[in-house]
Amino acid sequence: MEVIANVKTTVRDSRFPTSNQANNCWNRYNEWLLCVKNTGDEEGCKNMRQLAVSICPTFWSEKWDEEREEKTFAGLQA
Repeated sequence: MEVIANVKTTVRDSRFPTSNQANNCWNRYNEWLLCVKNTGDEEGCKNMRQLAVSICPTFWSEKWDEEREEKTFAGLQA
């Protein structure tokens, strides 16, 4: 999937006010999956994917992508 080049990082989310952004990362990733599940269009949700990738450590999102392929992902199934 192609990543949008002009997005730097996700905007501040008031639901996650502390400096630890792990919950924000998990939430953004699952919001992207919810978009894909509801629309069936990964291309249309690529901005949400970029927001998740911008705040999550690379190895987390890569691991979650692998788990989704293996059907072992603990979050939303898209």
